[in-house]
Amino acid sequence: MSFRITKIAAVTVAAGLVFSLAACSGGRGGSGNSDDGADANKGALVGIAMPTKVDQRWIQDGDNVVKYLKEAGYKTDLEYANNDIPTQAQQIEAMITKGAKVLVIASIDGGALGQQLDDAKAAGVKVISYDRLLTGDENVDYYATFDNFKVGVLQANSLLTGLGYLDDNGEKTGDKGPWHVELFAGSPDDNNATFFYKGAMSILQPLIDDGTLVVTSGQTDFNQTAIQGWDPATAKKRMDDLLAKSYSTGATRLDGVLSPYDGLSDGIIAALESGGYKVGTDTWPIITGQDAEVASVKQIIAGSQYSTIFKDTRNLAKQAVAMTEALLQDKKPEVNDTKSYDNGKKVVPTYLLPPVVVTKANYQKELIDSGYYTEGDLK
Repeated sequence: MSFRITKIAAVTVAAGLVFSLAACSGGRGGSGNSDDGADANKGALVGIAMPTKVDQRWIQDGDNVVKYLKEAGYKTDLEYANNDIPTQAQQIEAMITKGAKVLVIASIDGGALGQQLDDAKAAGVKVISYDRLLTGDENVDYYATFDNFKVGVLQANSLLTGLGYLDDNGEKTGDKGPWHVELFAGSPDDNNATFFYKGAMSILQPLIDDGTLVVTSGQTDFNQTAIQGWDPATAKKRMDDLLAKSYSTGATRLDGVLSPYDGLSDGIIAALESGGYKVGTDTWPIITGQDAEVASVKQIIAGSQYSTIFKDTRNLAKQAVAMTEALLQDKKPEVNDTKSYDNGKKVVPTYLLPPVVVTKANYQKELIDSGYYTEGDLK
């Protein structure tokens, strides 16, 4: 994601990350024998394991991490595993064999790389978990990601704003519905998916309990709503089934869908269109998303998707590189969360970045004015 999250805050974070990189490059601060570490690891190889090229965001992540590492003077080995776990395991083993000093890993399945993490430890290789938490093994040194619980909170609040329960300032409008909604969750093998869902349900569950929101299918448990592999086709099939079983008579109108990811939103939109819902009409449901992929931003502009969560992966890449530089210089990387991310064996020190809701009202400011996309990208 996982996959396809205010401006002052974003600029502040970006500036802080740039400063962090500069500070590391200048050899200031930190602990340990940093000068000796910096000399020993000058031009070191860093392995970067990404899950897939199917989703636009992972291509951007990989390219950005390589760019910033090369600018800092390090060698890189970037590999994509085509969403195949054995391939990713082999790629990581090869990186260790080649002499990588640090591994930056965005896993396909966070719990499937235990042997590789143990091998990295034995070889003295540091491991940074990138956006998706590596689980079930203590040999994970640091974690760089976005505030995943907040992603879910933002998705839920944007759904409520689209429905009319909240206004654009997040205040209650006085409209109490009820609104009929359906819920989707991400892949159960991605630790982030549970954070997204828990964040969303912290907002939505009280409204389900008091009848403001009605989940017509009755499916509110994570396991009932999860989509293995974040697969759009699976999301479409589930939405097709929901429409057929819970909305076929036309007596109940679907008002909104909580979708945790733009790719799932694509499948949901396709099912709605084939089920007779028409974009641009009052009956078209509110649909959320995540990752601000080009196709989904275009859908937001066109009105088929209401919102997405923008996660500026340029900043995530900078943070991962700042962590990498610190480790290569025998320094302690900066973190801002030491409590939330328990991988089953340890609480992994984490740096969290802020996500942002993007709608038709603010995509220009957040995506184009920030330089993330050009106007031509979204034509």
